[in-house]
Amino acid sequence: MSTVHAKIDIRAPLEQVWETVMDPSRLKDWVTIHRSVADVSAEPLTRGATMNQVLHIRGVSFRVHWTLTDVRAPNRAEWEGQGPAYSRARILYELSADGDGPTVFKYTNEFMVPGGRLGNVATRVIVGHTSEHEANQSLARLKALLEGT
Repeated sequence: MSTVHAKIDIRAPLEQVWETVMDPSRLKDWVTIHRSVADVSAEPLTRGATMNQVLHIRGVSFRVHWTLTDVRAPNRAEWEGQGPAYSRARILYELSADGDGPTVFKYTNEFMVPGGRLGNVATRVIVGHTSEHEANQSLARLKALLEGT
């Protein structure tokens, strides 16, 4: 299993950040590896909602079927995804704000590939630090989008 953690402070109201990150049609505006989304089962998103997303990393596009397994608006959302070759992922959004300061957005992405230890080694060789870089780039795009910079 590989895990990526990223965190950013955004000078925007918590509710605005929440609405943006939980709107599948806005993924194209901030997620760097996002290519398309389809078959969103329910909007606004509630627990059990699903969607299909095409992502692109290191020259390869692939599909992930996401299910929203936990949602506590406007502070927490957890997605579980199933990708190609029995790969799995878990994404966690955690948002907090104290009222006067920025909204803190914490992002966690855990992904598991089949093949146990060998699969994990292959993931590190193929993907390397790309996932961490892309997570930080995505959060920077979200910040720029919401702060109007």
